[in-house]
Amino acid sequence: MRPSYIFTSESVSEGHPDKVADRISDVVVDAFLGRDPEARVACETMVTTNRIILAGEVRADDELIEDIIGGLEHKVRHAVKDIGYAQKGFHWASADYACHLHAQSADIAMGVDAGDDKDEGAGDQGIMFGYATDETDELTPAPLQWSHNILHRLAQARHSGEAKSLEPDAKSQVTVLYENGVPSRILKILVSHQHHDGLSPADVAAIIKPLALEVLPEGMVTDETEWLVNPTGNFVIGGPDGDAGLTGRKIIVDTYGGAAPHGGGAFSGKDPTKVDRSAAYALRYLAKNVVAAGLAKKCTLQVSYAIGVSKPLSFYVDTHGTGEVDAEALEKLLPELIGGLTPRAIRTHLGLNKPIYERTTAYGHFGRTPDNDGGFSWEKTDLVEALHGAF
Repeated sequence: MRPSYIFTSESVSEGHPDKVADRISDVVVDAFLGRDPEARVACETMVTTNRIILAGEVRADDELIEDIIGGLEHKVRHAVKDIGYAQKGFHWASADYACHLHAQSADIAMGVDAGDDKDEGAGDQGIMFGYATDETDELTPAPLQWSHNILHRLAQARHSGEAKSLEPDAKSQVTVLYENGVPSRILKILVSHQHHDGLSPADVAAIIKPLALEVLPEGMVTDETEWLVNPTGNFVIGGPDGDAGLTGRKIIVDTYGGAAPHGGGAFSGKDPTKVDRSAAYALRYLAKNVVAAGLAKKCTLQVSYAIGVSKPLSFYVDTHGTGEVDAEALEKLLPELIGGLTPRAIRTHLGLNKPIYERTTAYGHFGRTPDNDGGFSWEKTDLVEALHGAF
């Protein structure tokens, strides 16, 4: 590991076109799981100038599917309204809406229903990663967490009326200097934020800087920190009117900001039989508990699956030279803490068959506070005692 280096991560707001699409896709997931915990959903969304298009596959009772799809338009428009889009080029009430959801492939359904060992099989092949680091209280990489924090605070100010001249679309980027492997200070902060017509970059900066400073750690921003706010000079046309949005295009924002590997599968729009989502959540959960237990300062996990096969094909642990216990011992123990990491065991242990996904679609799926209703259950650190007992 290099002792000193510079690293950058970005985040995007709930109003970014791709995040609008992610949220709509997870509105669909929640609509189905709220009525049938065993429903299957794979929903893709595209948003563009005054258009919302849904496509994908679902599985549930035929009458239930018809009933749920019939009520989706209201839920989708409510989500867009909640984000704040009432613009000429993209309005929650008047955007054209089209739904092309249809029944799930029987071949895929068969593989998931009965795996090779008569347990529920994985919904697809693939590799998933989990990661945790002790460089923030959330056990997430600092550049990403601080990028999220900035946009989350700006969204709060926009919704409350504290920053009325801001519009929903925004991006942030934080560049951090690491010294001796630890975040030392923030070198650059970049924020591009949609705004009302007539504001200059200086006007937008005057709104953004004080709010951003509220959520950045004391001492990390110095007189030498470079701020770049709306460097193009104007950001009035934004959201789906400025750029088409698609589900699943912000997978690095959703996970670890590039500080850890990514298997390539998106989360939003997928029910938890899809291991792209559920196994990535499970590995974050395990890695976070390893770090929270003090067994490593950093921990990366990898798992792989075959479609229709319930047991993982492989499991890998890397503690990046910071481990207090042998990685091979963790490789033997960790899967057993969640029933061998079969898809059914993951869903049961983390309580994933619930309508808890719409809330995940902005400001990261990780580094969040677990909710009382089961949301963000993968962020719990309730395995710490068991890990201490094992070692």
